[in-house]
Amino acid sequence: MKFPMSGGARATWVVASASVFFWLGACSDLPTASPARATNTAATSARGLAALDPTCQEGTLPSGAMWQICVPGDWNGALVVWAHGYVSPFEPLHLPDDKVEGTPISDIVLNLHFAYATTSYRSNGLAAVDGSRDVEDLLALFRTMIGTPARAYLVGASEGSLSSILALERPSTKFDGGLAVCGPIGYFRGQVDYFGDFRVLFDYFFPGVLPASPIDIPQDLIAHWEDIYAPKVIQAITLNPSATQQLLQVSHAPIDPNDPTTVGTTVLGILWYNVFATNEAKQRLGGNPYDNRRRLYFGSTNDFLLNLNVERFSATPTALAHLAAFETSGRLQQPVVSLHTTGDPIIPFWQQSLYQVKWLLAPHEASFVGFPVARYGHCSFTESEVLAGFSLLVLETTGGNLAVPGSVFPNRSAESRFLELARSHGANPSVIR
Repeated sequence: MKFPMSGGARATWVVASASVFFWLGACSDLPTASPARATNTAATSARGLAALDPTCQEGTLPSGAMWQICVPGDWNGALVVWAHGYVSPFEPLHLPDDKVEGTPISDIVLNLHFAYATTSYRSNGLAAVDGSRDVEDLLALFRTMIGTPARAYLVGASEGSLSSILALERPSTKFDGGLAVCGPIGYFRGQVDYFGDFRVLFDYFFPGVLPASPIDIPQDLIAHWEDIYAPKVIQAITLNPSATQQLLQVSHAPIDPNDPTTVGTTVLGILWYNVFATNEAKQRLGGNPYDNRRRLYFGSTNDFLLNLNVERFSATPTALAHLAAFETSGRLQQPVVSLHTTGDPIIPFWQQSLYQVKWLLAPHEASFVGFPVARYGHCSFTESEVLAGFSLLVLETTGGNLAVPGSVFPNRSAESRFLELARSHGANPSVIR
């Protein structure tokens, strides 16, 4: 991969990336605001376009997972359950309040006249399997408290996307379909290796910048990531553009070649997961799941020396056995639409492609539709794209088309883009004014 490395670009890269890692360090796959705690409160959109008298309740599932359920006064009878992305194991459990282009997902759902429900899951960290159980428990709770919804849709992003697929592959699922966004749904061990490979390659090209090893993260690195080590990473990749270019070429980590600041975003973003996720994953899995003993790396200026000297690690059998619970089968019981950016640096686009292959080869009961979005970034979608994906899901599950209030769009351009995208994938939603 080529990227401009002029002096001005380097300065921009440093400034922009220094702010980017604070977002990455927020420990969630989507930007999260402080969750609301009040029960029976009206949910108001950021644009002041609230659903009619929504009522929200909160509590705790038997598993210990926190939950929130909101039902609008003009409820259409259907439900959307939101499955959030990865949260650092060092954070307390909390209800997600994820946003798309600054608008809370709960507001988008409620303004479509759907009920909304979400959960913290019973644990943070490597919680995809726990999350897949908790969203099922949440749906059961909704059925007990509110009643059986006409349709129940499961929408998940990043790690929550994997939780969603795991739930929708179970024959016992009570969900009617799912929207899986930017998740490691194709090959989870490959995702673990992607993070591990990037770290061993970073250590090879930039020795001594980060302490310890890719599978043994010291507390000092975790505690001082933002104030000491992330700036050191940015300084290292800025001062040695040749090594940085080789790192990106060998790891196949995406950047936007037209935006040099994305180099820092990619490097810091992937390393963040290695730093904050590794120890907890080892503890949960009973050992190290990363293995590169037989892997050959290509794309450096001297691949022979790279493969001779790069650090090697062996996965423990116990960890690999436990990791199997995070692997999908392709045996969908209900329809799924999958959105993924083609330039995702955290969870690569090949995850969607691999799941498509799994689905094609496995016996399945329902459809899978891949919805690629040509853009750099992890989970970096517009409201128009998310709603287009959701409209396609509604079509797949009901055979009908979604009716969308015009008030959910910030402007007519976003509305037009939504209609264009949905129709290009076979849906024909309407906009109500």
